[in-house]
Amino acid sequence: MEAEKIKELSVDECWALLSTAVFGRIAVSIAGHPDIFPVNYVAGEGKLTFRTSEGTKLFGVTVNESVAFEVDDHTETEGWSIVVKGTARTLQSESEIAEAETLQLRPWIPTVKRNFVRIDVNDITGRRFIFGPEPDRVDTPS
Repeated sequence: MEAEKIKELSVDECWALLSTAVFGRIAVSIAGHPDIFPVNYVAGEGKLTFRTSEGTKLFGVTVNESVAFEVDDHTETEGWSIVVKGTARTLQSESEIAEAETLQLRPWIPTVKRNFVRIDVNDITGRRFIFGPEPDRVDTPS
């Protein structure tokens, strides 16, 4: 049965899984053209936070604060995927930046990333998938 192989996750389960991962993808849209970027992040308290340098990603969240964020992971037997939709903004105040500095977000590559972006989560959904062989196909006459 399909229901046994795909399970909708609760909001709490989604947040628990988000806190175990460190790598996701942010989707932005600029002038009606979507783009997606890999980022390392920290999740907690209804928010996602990541660092970035100047460029398309930062410009994207500046001109259109509505974003989507996706995280997934898998083992040999199962996988999960979480999609977050929310409002992104660049942190500006000294207190917000100081708080973000405590999150230990470090660039994966040796580049300067001075900008912290926070996504306030409006919607979060997730699914868990149980892997297995493809079921036998039942051919129906045309």
